[in-house]
Amino acid sequence: MTTTLITNLTEVFTADAAHTVIKDAAILLEDEKIAWIGSAAQAPAADTVIDAGYRAALPGWVDSHSHLVFAGDRSAEFVARMAGQDYAAGGIAVTTAATRATSDYDLTRLLMGRAAEALAGGTTYLETKTGYGLDVEEEARHARIASTVVDKVTFLGAHLVPAGMDAQEYTDLVCGEMLERVRPYVQFADVFCERGAFNEAQSRQVLAAAHQAGLGLRVHGNQLGPGPGTQLAVEFGAASVDHVNYLDDADVTALAGSWESWDPATRTGAAGTVATCLPACDLSTRQPLAPGRELIDAGVQIALASNCNPGTSYTSSMAFCVATAVLQMRLTIEEAITAATYGGALALGVQDLVGSLEVGKRADIQLLNAPAVAHLAYRPGMNLSGPLFRAGALVVGKL
Repeated sequence: MTTTLITNLTEVFTADAAHTVIKDAAILLEDEKIAWIGSAAQAPAADTVIDAGYRAALPGWVDSHSHLVFAGDRSAEFVARMAGQDYAAGGIAVTTAATRATSDYDLTRLLMGRAAEALAGGTTYLETKTGYGLDVEEEARHARIASTVVDKVTFLGAHLVPAGMDAQEYTDLVCGEMLERVRPYVQFADVFCERGAFNEAQSRQVLAAAHQAGLGLRVHGNQLGPGPGTQLAVEFGAASVDHVNYLDDADVTALAGSWESWDPATRTGAAGTVATCLPACDLSTRQPLAPGRELIDAGVQIALASNCNPGTSYTSSMAFCVATAVLQMRLTIEEAITAATYGGALALGVQDLVGSLEVGKRADIQLLNAPAVAHLAYRPGMNLSGPLFRAGALVVGKL
């Protein structure tokens, strides 16, 4: 066993249930895990001592929603949207064509580059989805490639009905041969329950088949307008429903009800359906920001994620998402950071491993080039990412 003490931390935001902040702090690591957190003046001895240089510390980001397996460029679509054209789901087909034409080697290289960008920005646990293949061979290929790079993979064959295919025939394919082929590489399945994508009956079929296959469930829901996505997610016990821009009172009530057996003070009990807010996407598509404040006040556990993808949110900056949540969604800095760390871990079912700085958890720790975590929103747009530890190893920066 090797012990390492990180000291001279101006503050540590733990993202625990109490949003604990420890001033003038230190953290003791034993190999890959956190062994102790407290006042630097009371720090135990260690084999190695690292001077953090009076930086603030917080958990590594847990990005629970991204679409990183792709090739091609959709900047022209972005320019058109900024000029006033409405976003619809059909732009996915542009990426599908480019991605299908890209070799395994190049697709892996592109994915690794994007994962490295996310890591450099403080993301230490990363999910990504398929969904730019949309046929059996391509979806299986993308799932296999993703499984070699990221922490969790979600099957999103139900992203869009390919041009020229009957919607029901394609849904049957997703629920049958396609699901069978991707199953060895994925932990979750998702469906884009939205106008222009999959209707309620088709979404229900996808969720039922994925559940039968033993996969965790996710839903893209209520992004472009009111719809059944959130209600379906709760009904099926999905780990998360993502986007949630257009919610009515019944949707919020259903989400809150899914958390009735959860004790937020102890973080014990049965987890409900996490509402994952994607503020970078909301800005890019000029949709209303997800009602994060209202969801928290109703007792819903929320997550913040990047939704990094080529069409509607080409950024993996979780710090940008946190700043936006504070400045425009009316979250406190503590709530926003917790949503981007512990909330993402909840959405992926790994809250006992990562997402907060607590004894026994994996030592995923980001240091900011700032004296307080409030600087993430206080100085929006500034690159405050400093040295980064993942599983106890310094993987970004120097100390």
